[in-house]
This record gives sequence, C-alpha cells and structure tokens, in this order.
Amino acid sequence: QVQLVESGGGSVQAGGSLRLSCSTSGYTSCRYDMNWYRQAPGKEREFVLRIDSAGRTRYADSVKGRFTISQDNAKNTAYLLMNSLKPEDTAMYYCRTVSVSWYCNSWGQGTQVTVSS
Repeated sequence: QVQLVESGGGSVQAGGSLRLSCSTSGYTSCRYDMNWYRQAPGKEREFVLRIDSAGRTRYADSVKGRFTISQDNAKNTAYLLMNSLKPEDTAMYYCRTVSVSWYCNSWGQGTQVTVSS
C-alpha cells in the first residue's frame, strides 16, 4: 500500500505562509488524485484541495487564491503552499491519495498548522 508522510507544519502569524510536503512511498506506479484535507479541533475533517492524475486542480472556496497544490513526480512529493494564512486555517492537515486501485489509497498521519492573530 502507498504510505504518505506529511511535514512542514508549524506556527505562523496571520498573513504568513507555510509549505507543507507529502512524501509518498510504496507502490510508485500508482495513479491517483492527491488531496489535502484539514481538521480543526471540534470540527469535521474537510476537503481543502486536490490535483488529479491529469494535473487538474480543485480548491475549496475558503482557500481559493491563497493555497496552491503542486507535485514533484521525480521526488514523489506533493506540496501545499499556503499564503495569506488566517487564524481559521488552524488545523491538522492531512494528505490523501484516492485511486481506483485500493492499494493506492492512503492517508497521511497529519501535520499541525497553527495561525495566530
């Protein structure tokens, strides 16, 4: 099965930026959509953005114009660049692969992002 490891979380002031990374290992031949989700304390996990295997992107309205997803296939790593961060962006961020092949589906363990006002 594909394994995912997030990194890059931390604490930042409002208006700042962070770049999260999601490194993949395991079945490197998998074709999947790479998704980012987040979960704030006391709230349900929510979709943030995705890049599919064809390179098409989709963003939640709350992050449009501020967050960008990209992939470096040579490094088997996806990136979430977050700009103009707001306190409401504070959450645990998870990457997730979604594929028609079950062994390509996976969640990472999460990385914490805290934005102070």
